Amino acid sequence: MYSRGLTAKKGDGNDFSFTEDRRMGTSYFFTMRGRVTMSEASHVEYILNKALGAGCTYLVINMCFVKIFTSAGIRVILATYKKLRRIGGTLKIENPSETVRNVIGMTALDELLMK
Repeated sequence: MYSRGLTAKKGDGNDFSFTEDRRMGTSYFFTMRGRVTMSEASHVEYILNKALGAGCTYLVINMCFVKIFTSAGIRVILATYKKLRRIGGTLKIENPSETVRNVIGMTALDELLMK
């Protein structure tokens, strides 16, 4: 098992973490936890861009533990999705929490990101 990532402690029960769970060739699997607002989204964007730069073409993000998901998180996920599509890659949201499902559904991106 391969694991590395970042954790931001907020002390309010919504601690944020974005962890790379494993790599299998050009496939990367991450787990996101807690809240995803403007400050956390920039960290996620950095890690995802780093993965793409390292050759990632298939990306899965497990979001079952995400409690708060804002437009900043949508922006990062959609930008990464577009980058992957340009190179023939794929991004998939796996196990979205109810919050994530609702936010992505409101933006009509559920067909793209959660198939």
